[in-house]
Amino acid sequence: MRYRKPKNYKDKLIKYYGSVVIESPENCKGRWRDVFGNDNPIYVEAGMGKGNFLMEHAARNPHVNYIGIEKIEPLLIGASERVQDLKLSNIRLLSINANFIEDYFEESEISGIYLNFSDPWPKKRNANRRLTHHNMLERYRRILRDGSSIEFKTDNRDLFEFSVCEMSMADFTVEEIQIDLHNHGLEENDERLISTEYESKFVKMGRSIYRIKVRVDKNKNLRLGSE
Repeated sequence: MRYRKPKNYKDKLIKYYGSVVIESPENCKGRWRDVFGNDNPIYVEAGMGKGNFLMEHAARNPHVNYIGIEKIEPLLIGASERVQDLKLSNIRLLSINANFIEDYFEESEISGIYLNFSDPWPKKRNANRRLTHHNMLERYRRILRDGSSIEFKTDNRDLFEFSVCEMSMADFTVEEIQIDLHNHGLEENDERLISTEYESKFVKMGRSIYRIKVRVDKNKNLRLGSE
């Protein structure tokens, strides 16, 4: 479904430039430490939506920096307002397409990536658009530090199986898999249960949430994944 941009949304967004929203993130490549003003590890969420997941992580982990990526720019308005209201100085937001993530981050600049409920692109001819396609995994590997993690969640079983296969072919080390995350016996305050907006709705509907966490070893060569 195509998102209809509200009129004059830029006028509302512009007041967050510099403080929360980075207007020209390509200029920050290799110098995100300067943007945050510290050497804390940096985690990226690709496709953050309204930002609930990212903000909860940032609130719990003040010594970690978080960057939210969302290509639908108007969604950054509400997210930016909440970031300021919550006084979360360890969050920055970007309106970019994750397919070009290497244009904004230097090699080994990132400590972890979250991929939550990304578009499944169900038709086989569109498989290369999935954020867990092996072409994307290769890009993530380059910007991630050795030993960093990728965490992926979805309610789509087919996408999950595809993603597990792609990550295995990439020689990523599987650290955790949950087939029904919210019925896995985790403690209520476990960070793995921090939910996105979609996730909360799906759980109420009784859907299973699939999750995988992998470790990225830089010295392993990416093998060819699915077509």
